[in-house]
Amino acid sequence: MDFTKYADGKTLCTAFLQEAIDKTPAGGHLVIPAGTYLTGSLFLHSDMIFELTEGATLLGIQDESAYPLVPHRGAGAEDKTAPAALLNGLHCENLTVCGKGAVDGNGEYWWYKFWGPPEDNHKGGMIAQYPANLRWAVDIDCPRPRNYTFGYCKNLVLKDFQSLRSACWNLHVYYSEDVLIDGVVIGDNLGPSTDGIDIDSCNRVVVRNCNLSAHDDGICLKAGRVPDPVLKNRPCENVEIYNCHLSAPTEGITLGSETAGDIRNVYIHDCTFDGARNGFRIKSARNRGGIIENIVVKDLTMRNVRFAFSFQLDWFPQYSYCKVPDDYTGPIREHWKVLLKPIPLELGLPTLRNVTIENVTTTVDEDYTKSVLQFLPPGYKLDSSIYTQNPPVLFELNASPERPMHDITFRNVNLDSRCLGSISGVKDLKFENVTISVSE
Repeated sequence: MDFTKYADGKTLCTAFLQEAIDKTPAGGHLVIPAGTYLTGSLFLHSDMIFELTEGATLLGIQDESAYPLVPHRGAGAEDKTAPAALLNGLHCENLTVCGKGAVDGNGEYWWYKFWGPPEDNHKGGMIAQYPANLRWAVDIDCPRPRNYTFGYCKNLVLKDFQSLRSACWNLHVYYSEDVLIDGVVIGDNLGPSTDGIDIDSCNRVVVRNCNLSAHDDGICLKAGRVPDPVLKNRPCENVEIYNCHLSAPTEGITLGSETAGDIRNVYIHDCTFDGARNGFRIKSARNRGGIIENIVVKDLTMRNVRFAFSFQLDWFPQYSYCKVPDDYTGPIREHWKVLLKPIPLELGLPTLRNVTIENVTTTVDEDYTKSVLQFLPPGYKLDSSIYTQNPPVLFELNASPERPMHDITFRNVNLDSRCLGSISGVKDLKFENVTISVSE
């Protein structure tokens, strides 16, 4: 097939690229040559290698109709219909996506739709059209395509490619098993919810050698938002993350906030952080439920991290606790109803236990703000006050008194920051060979 006439970044070529994918036989290898290809959603199939060569870019068209609505796993919400990603692998086995090329989501259209252009300072777009206490509804009422989505896959290899300017999450893998994510580069993300890598109710996953700059969680493990017995068969488990680098404005390596189906058996090691908002983070809420357990974190180096360790089990109430205000007179949308359903406290309280953190070093430069701002992407202006007006903190460990987190161990760590932070709702907290230095 002749790719040259479609490689100008101006000619819409979704149908051409999909034909090339569909014609690739089982066991085949499709190579996308250098060039920029303007496209909407593409769908891969089993038993193929899809390679984006160096210099090849799939550029997302800024046209919502180019991303068909498909059954989807949203931010932990089941049976949700949402726009397909730019590049999709659904119900695939033995699929490899590789190469030094890129998917560029061209995401500004969706970023500005959500919260307005940069001069609106996150207060325009749909955010401005909703009451402040309906902040949670904006996320689901403003659907945005991912760059890459892989669901219900087995034996999946994702290697070496780039993900840029995603409209929403960059790389989302859900309900999949035996997954390798290796050498992926994620950057140029200045929009809302532009997570780096989201591993969602998966089993046997390795994430390694990745370099991430995202405007939300860098690498995030999820397991469903709404507590339901069915979700107990869909934990996120047996995950290893290592040799990854996360830089500002990334939120770090995160477990949650979707924890309903359990997150367990996680090993994170040999990662570095430069100017990230968070280092190692666990977040959930009093209506998310689930068990987070058997977590080992070791051999991390954090420089100029805003919160080195943030375990928040009553996280972001404005988003987590969905409620329609009494004075609201607008429509109650059908897709709100799952999230509006009350969750009994006993079911909703999450459990966090058996976390070991060892061999971690944190440092803060004398000119913290200047050091952090150098890592921010060109044009990044929004939210810079989080770095310029707030000193970095070591601990933010807070759980509900009704269900404290327990068996949390820090061992052989050397921690330097501006503030100690806060610790509450913790039982059996152990410090073994821990050095702490704070300057304020």
